[in-house]
Amino acid sequence: MAQQVFPGRFTAAPDRSDVTVFLIGMRANRWWQLGKVWWTASKMPPMLQHLATHPDAGMLGAHSWFGRTTILLSYWESPEHLQRFAADRDAPHLQPWRDFMRTLQGTGSVGVWHETYQVPVADLEAVYVDMPAFGLAAATAHAPVGSGTKTARQRLGR
Repeated sequence: MAQQVFPGRFTAAPDRSDVTVFLIGMRANRWWQLGKVWWTASKMPPMLQHLATHPDAGMLGAHSWFGRTTILLSYWESPEHLQRFAADRDAPHLQPWRDFMRTLQGTGSVGVWHETYQVPVADLEAVYVDMPAFGLAAATAHAPVGSGTKTARQRLGR
């Protein structure tokens, strides 16, 4: 499905003091072991579906890219929301993580990784030119570049 492209320059306009950025992914180290790669990859869609239907969990939005190394870029209300989801016995994360650590950790078949950043809004800058609402702007608020946001320096100093 094609997304609406917004002609011109836009920026993200979060209505919060900070945002938590979470990057997570996996790498098919031994791509020929498709069963193990598929098993690992198949655990993410239920998590994303759960988060989409439980906005109180705190994920604001996400984008993903697929290849030998997959990446999911997500935005969260806070690190506490992210950590609460990761540890929630009723959410579809904790058990697959335990299963991965028990059965695949150390085999070298599939690598997993994540990075978390808590970013004050005053320390971030975003611009989107002739793009659909994307990234932080899609997760929070999408606003035209205008007075006070025309340069990267102005957007960074909010």
